[in-house]
Amino acid sequence: MSEPVCKGDHSGHLCVLASCGNFDQIKELTKNPKYICFNCGRVANSDEHLCNPMPNE
Repeated sequence: MSEPVCKGDHSGHLCVLASCGNFDQIKELTKNPKYICFNCGRVANSDEHLCNPMPNE
């Protein structure tokens, strides 16, 4: 298995928000998911909130 990749500013990604306990913010960012993280499988409305996003089609 390859090493996880992180694209963009990691501080706004769902994995970081979850580790900080920001679940209300996560709920807002995942209401209408259009992307999935290839690393962890989390989904988000925008690719900017995931480490290694791909369209969730």
